[in-house]
Amino acid sequence: MNKLSLGLIVIMFFFSNSLMANNKKIFFDLQIESINGEIIDFKKYKNKVVLIVNTASYCGFTKQYDDLQKLWDQYKSKGLIVLGVPSNSFNQEKNNNKEIKEFCEVNFNITFPLTSLTEVKGESAHEVFKWAKDNYGNSAVPKWNFHKILINKEGKIEDTFTSFTNPMSKKITKKIEQIL
Repeated sequence: MNKLSLGLIVIMFFFSNSLMANNKKIFFDLQIESINGEIIDFKKYKNKVVLIVNTASYCGFTKQYDDLQKLWDQYKSKGLIVLGVPSNSFNQEKNNNKEIKEFCEVNFNITFPLTSLTEVKGESAHEVFKWAKDNYGNSAVPKWNFHKILINKEGKIEDTFTSFTNPMSKKITKKIEQIL
């Protein structure tokens, strides 16, 4: 191989890596609207662990709100953010943010952050869920309500958990403790 060919290969290698790095978003590059209508800029969650959970008011798993609140109370001072994402993607959520917020506060005393009503699957999914699928594959796509995505301090997906996995389970709390 001559010097010109070697030089071109080296240039192409560095050029392609820099292009890929510029196009690779992390969680902290994204944002979402809160249930109150303000923007939640995930940059403010840098160096924290985030558990994203798509929620619904009329689901058999809705009782997990209790354990999400316990998880938040137990680990928020150590750097955990629990982020509830109300969604009607599975046709089990109330019609508007006001009703959802009231339901969560009255029935479960929820104090962790909630987003506005958000699509979590398919073409109309919010950018956060498209990012999760692109970066972690199909296991990041909610198959049902109360699917959980755990984001590490570097803004990358650490793990995902199905709806059946309780928020206070050893499986989730052990993983959170490892990455806090």
